[in-house]
Amino acid sequence: MAKYAILIHEDERTYENMSPEALNAMMDAHSAFAAAVQTLGGTVLGGEALQPTSTATSIRGGATTDGPFSETKEALGGFYLVEARDLDHALEIAKRCPAPGGGVEVRPVMEFGQG
Repeated sequence: MAKYAILIHEDERTYENMSPEALNAMMDAHSAFAAAVQTLGGTVLGGEALQPTSTATSIRGGATTDGPFSETKEALGGFYLVEARDLDHALEIAKRCPAPGGGVEVRPVMEFGQG
């Protein structure tokens, strides 16, 4: 099985005025996603939600700046690390990942040889 990162890119404004009920529904959707991954024969190896980009610190050429490096409508808001048979399987899994304010990106994890 190969490892894939499912990167969740969304417009952060989606969550600014979200009601507690809507937020709970979103959390339920992510729980359902994790269960679906297993049903599809994959494995969730990890995942986290990230704080808003306003909390980010970027480092370029040794200098640090507050906030994200690039201005963009959508920002990386969280990720899952999954194990899947192949890219097609990872895409089948990723299509179920909740991202109402944007979408997801699937990227293979680079595997390095064991010493």
